Amino acid sequence: MTNKLWDKGFQPDRMIEEYTVGDDRQLDLRLARYDVEGSLAHIAMLEKIGLLTAEELEMLSAGLRQIAAEIDEGRFEIEPGTEDVHSQVELLLTRRLGDAGKKIHAGRSRNDQVLVDLKLLLRDELHRIAQEVRTLFDRLQELSERHKGVLMPGYTHLQIAMPSSFGLWFGAYAETLIDDQRLVAAAWHIANQNPLGSAAGYGSSFPLDREMTTRLMGFEELHYNVVAAQMSRGKSERAAAAAIAAVAATVGRLAMDVCLMMSQNFGFVTLPDELTTGSSIMPHKKNPDVFEIMRGRCNRLQALPNEIALLTTNLPVGYHRDLQLLKDILFPALDEMHRTLAMADFMLAHLRVNEHILDDPKYDYLFTVEDVNRLTLAGVPFREAYRRVGRAVQAGEYRPTREVRHTHAGSIGNLCTEQIRRKMERVMEEFE
Repeated sequence: MTNKLWDKGFQPDRMIEEYTVGDDRQLDLRLARYDVEGSLAHIAMLEKIGLLTAEELEMLSAGLRQIAAEIDEGRFEIEPGTEDVHSQVELLLTRRLGDAGKKIHAGRSRNDQVLVDLKLLLRDELHRIAQEVRTLFDRLQELSERHKGVLMPGYTHLQIAMPSSFGLWFGAYAETLIDDQRLVAAAWHIANQNPLGSAAGYGSSFPLDREMTTRLMGFEELHYNVVAAQMSRGKSERAAAAAIAAVAATVGRLAMDVCLMMSQNFGFVTLPDELTTGSSIMPHKKNPDVFEIMRGRCNRLQALPNEIALLTTNLPVGYHRDLQLLKDILFPALDEMHRTLAMADFMLAHLRVNEHILDDPKYDYLFTVEDVNRLTLAGVPFREAYRRVGRAVQAGEYRPTREVRHTHAGSIGNLCTEQIRRKMERVMEEFE
C-alpha cells in the first residue's frame, strides 16, 4: 500500500514509480523541517479563516512540533511506500491524531507546498553561503594587510609586467568576492518570497490569508500573482545557481593562482608539508592537490546555471514533473559550495609567502615603468622618458631603481582595505 497525496485507489507499476520518484525520498529529507515550518504557518491561517477549530489547531501544532523534534534528533524518515516528505508528515499526523491530520492540506497543493519548502531552504542556504563568503573575505583582507609590504611580480600575457604586491593580490580577491556576494544577495531576495496559497498555480476558492502566512514564515515579500508564484519554481534555483557559479569562479581562479605560484618556476608561496601530497616515484614532490581539486570542483559548479537552464528552458506555464530534477542538481551543489568555501579559508590560513621574490635579477624589468614615470615626474616628456628606458633595456644597460611609489586609491601603497570592508558590510546588511 502506498501513501500518496494524489492516491486514487490503484497501484502504479513499480517500474514507473521507481523511474519517476528516483532519489526524491532521500533528497526530501533535507526539506523535512521546512515542510513542518510551512505547515505550522498554514494551519494557523486555516484556523483564522474558520477551516480549523482552535482545539484542532492546538492539537495539530503540537503534533507538528513533535515531528520537528524527531527531525532535529535524526529520527524522522520517509517510510517505504510513502512518496515524499509532504506525504510522510501528513501520514504521521493522521496516524497520531486521526481525522484532524487530514485537514492540513486544505487550501494547498503539493506544488505550492514544495515551493515553500524550497524557498525556505534556499533562503537559509544562501544566507549560510553569504556568511561563508564573508569569512573568506575577512581572511583575504587580513592576509592583504599582513603582507602589504611584500612585492611580487605582476604579469600581463604571463610575461613580467610591473610590480605588484601580496597586499594587492589578496585584496583583489577580497574585493572581487563583494561582487559575487551581490549575486548571492539577489538570489536570496528572489527566494525570500512566499508562494503559499498559489496551490497548483491558479489559487484557491478558500479565503486564504496569504499575508498572514508571509508574516508567520518571515518572508520579506509575497509572491502575489499565483501563476508567477508557480513560475518561480526553477527561477529561484537558477538565481541561486548563478550566485554559486560566481563565487566558484572567484575561488577557482584563486586556486589556479596558488597552483601556479607554488611551482618551483615561480616559488612565490608554499604550504606546510602536511597540507600537500607526494608522488609514488618522485620523493621530492609537494603537490598542491587541495587547490587542484578546489579548482576542479569550482569549474564543475560553474556549469550549474547551464544545467538548470537546459532543464527549465521553454517549459510552458504551469507545473511540470521535470522540475523535480532540480533537487538532484542543486542540493549537491549547495553542499559543494559550503565545503569549498570552508576549505579555501582553511588552506589560506596556512599559506606561506616568499618575501624575497624580487631579489632575483630576472625581475629587474618589472621596474621599467617606475623609472619612466620617475623621469616624467622630473620633467622629461613621457615619450622621451619611454625611449630612454627602452634604449637602456635594448642595450643591456638598464639598471632598475627598484623604487615603488604608488599612492593613489587602490594601489600598492594605498590598499583601501577599510573602504573595501565597508562595501562588503553594505551588502551583508541586505541579509538582515
